[in-house]
Amino acid sequence: MNRQTPITAYRSALHVSTPHDSAAKQVAGRADYVDDLAEPEGMLHAYLGLSTRAHAEISSIELDAVRSAPGVVGVLTAADIPAVNDVSSVHKHDEPVLVEGVVSYYGQPIFAVIAESRDAARRAAKLVKIVYKDLPHLTDVDAAQAAGGKLVTEPLKLERGDVDAGFAKSARRAKGRVRIGGQEHFYLESQIALAIPGEDDEVTIQTSTQHPTEIQVMVAQVLGIPHAAVTVNMRRMGGGFGGKETQGNLFAAVAAVAAKKYGKAVKIRPDRDDDFSITGKRHDFVVDYDVGYDADGKIHAVTATYAARSGFSADLSGPVTDRALFHADNAYWYPAVRVNSQPLMTNTVSNTAFRGFGGPQGIVAAERWIEDIAYALGKDPLEIRKLNFYGTDTDNVTPYHQVVEDNVIHRIIDDLEKSSDYQARRAEILKFNATSPILKKGIAMIPVKFGISFTATWHNQAGALVHVYRDGSIHLSHGGTEMGQGLHIKVAQVLADAFGVGVDRVNITASNTGKVPNTSATAASSGTDLNGMAAWDGARQIKERLVAHAAAKYKLPVEQVSWQESGVLAGDTFIGFDEIVMSAYMARVQLSAAGFYATPKIHWDRSTGRGRPFYYFAYGAAVSEVTIDTLTGEYQIDRADVLEDVGRSLNPAIDIGQVEGGFIQGVGWLTTEELWWDQKGELRTHAPSTYKIPVASDVPPIFNVKLAEWSVNKEPAIGRSKAVGEPPLVLGYSVVEALSMAVASVADYKIAPQLDMPATPERVLMGVERMRRERTS
Repeated sequence: MNRQTPITAYRSALHVSTPHDSAAKQVAGRADYVDDLAEPEGMLHAYLGLSTRAHAEISSIELDAVRSAPGVVGVLTAADIPAVNDVSSVHKHDEPVLVEGVVSYYGQPIFAVIAESRDAARRAAKLVKIVYKDLPHLTDVDAAQAAGGKLVTEPLKLERGDVDAGFAKSARRAKGRVRIGGQEHFYLESQIALAIPGEDDEVTIQTSTQHPTEIQVMVAQVLGIPHAAVTVNMRRMGGGFGGKETQGNLFAAVAAVAAKKYGKAVKIRPDRDDDFSITGKRHDFVVDYDVGYDADGKIHAVTATYAARSGFSADLSGPVTDRALFHADNAYWYPAVRVNSQPLMTNTVSNTAFRGFGGPQGIVAAERWIEDIAYALGKDPLEIRKLNFYGTDTDNVTPYHQVVEDNVIHRIIDDLEKSSDYQARRAEILKFNATSPILKKGIAMIPVKFGISFTATWHNQAGALVHVYRDGSIHLSHGGTEMGQGLHIKVAQVLADAFGVGVDRVNITASNTGKVPNTSATAASSGTDLNGMAAWDGARQIKERLVAHAAAKYKLPVEQVSWQESGVLAGDTFIGFDEIVMSAYMARVQLSAAGFYATPKIHWDRSTGRGRPFYYFAYGAAVSEVTIDTLTGEYQIDRADVLEDVGRSLNPAIDIGQVEGGFIQGVGWLTTEELWWDQKGELRTHAPSTYKIPVASDVPPIFNVKLAEWSVNKEPAIGRSKAVGEPPLVLGYSVVEALSMAVASVADYKIAPQLDMPATPERVLMGVERMRRERTS
């Protein structure tokens, strides 16, 4: 029998830059999304009819013209829902598929048209005649608070230390209010679902979702069938950012109800304008704070209330506002702290998950009061930051009583301060501003400490299905979903590295509830941590069987058989991967395994506000430099330097791309992306013409992004890596603070600018005018 020799030139599949598995297909237009799939014979199309009131009773609805329109097969209303008319992700029964009786926001789905073409369905939906009886509506935080502050879910309080004593010893106070805007997900691929009816109760859903299991659960609930009767298939999304964690539930449910009712496949895809109106966004917050500090800028006590526009139903507002509180400290030690959430009910679409999940809003508020302290004392905000950083052995307990065990923020800041030449550049900017009457510059450095794990502990689990075929090729299916972030290629790298083969042997397949059940959402920056470990566990099981088989075949103790790159070493004999796989098959050894992983150590008791909700923390920092025109408020980002802690990177190219994209998305959120509702409660910024996301020209001409190559995750995460999806986003706030410095220069840096967000040119100009007024008063 021939013996393969080890491939000594083989390089580990992990910790190397490997192209995204779909990159070439996406560039060539060959990557399939739901709308690209072959359409089943006789497929129907659905389109939603939406409310045109923010809050009103439906006095009457006339659908005859809709039903008789050309190409229309039928119309679905709440009466056509077979079982439960609800797709609430937290099971509060407050989010109907199709509303009846009372509409709660402008754009809420009331009925669905089913037609032979999408165009016919869309045109017919406009023919409805509805008579409303208007009711009072609340569209923002101020109005909701003024009306008594009705909440959509239970609030949270985090408290540690003696707050009153902390304030008593504080020589100074920083009190204020900061407004932090929301954000539209603006994924390239809109919401979409294709439902195909099967035998008996069965239905298959092709959809664009971050949470196939939730789609499965909601469709089963609406149809009144077992979860096992619903199969959800998801190959890739054209972007998600949190907007496809719960928001796809309604579309999948409508398609499934129509498919079962009419016995044909049904597809639903809203226009971009309607997608904007129907689906939730990042929560906008209003944070009221009171911070006690001493003459040096050392913080002694913090109290704050985080009020959020939650929308008409709970959705994920509870955990989102919880996570805002979890990040109210950012990287800072508060000797005494008390923070509260206020998830307010408003007559707007229910806001939902968005990259960072409330954490960025919590961090931005913390950075605002750091900035206030710095301007009050006439110091560089970076000096105040350093003074208040968490310690390593002491002063290291969070407001939720978790000990910070892996603090590397000091080194991150020191490294970036040097590599970006921050101090010299700041000195030059101060000189420039002293002699430039119109153009003003600003520079700022921002840190981030971001908790990694789902705070709902039960979500921290994952499964993977691994098959090894007789020819040595490997099939991978796991519970995570690919939305462009590179999850699939990273998990494939994990599997290839575990077997000691090239990543080209691994065939990545669609996420499918029939292969991997009971999955968690791909969210909370945990996709690689969870699914990578589950895939590794599947490989471990198969490798152990192959080692045992080799030991039996060569009559050796198991201890004398070891796994090597490209095969196994049995005593002195090396057996290549292909050969050992075929030999095991012939000996009837199972070459398939279901891997599983549950994150260790974490626990959280919401009732007491105590626990260890996060497995570890990811750190980072950014320095941004801007120039503003004080006559118009227009500005440009001149340079950005970012240093991100991703542990030992599994794929540096993918991770750098995530950092770059996250930073720019954060900049967009905090500077140009403005959501605006009119007095009727209608969202008016519902298209690219009225809602401005960053474009290529908004990327700073000097954009230096590096990974902290010295970092290694102290926890045994996959490959000792750390999460990368969410933490970089909040670093975009460095642009806002740089803008603040430029604005503050108008009043010789003696007044805190306190810019609300998004810091649009209009707000920058108003800030400049405020500096001029207060400078002379």
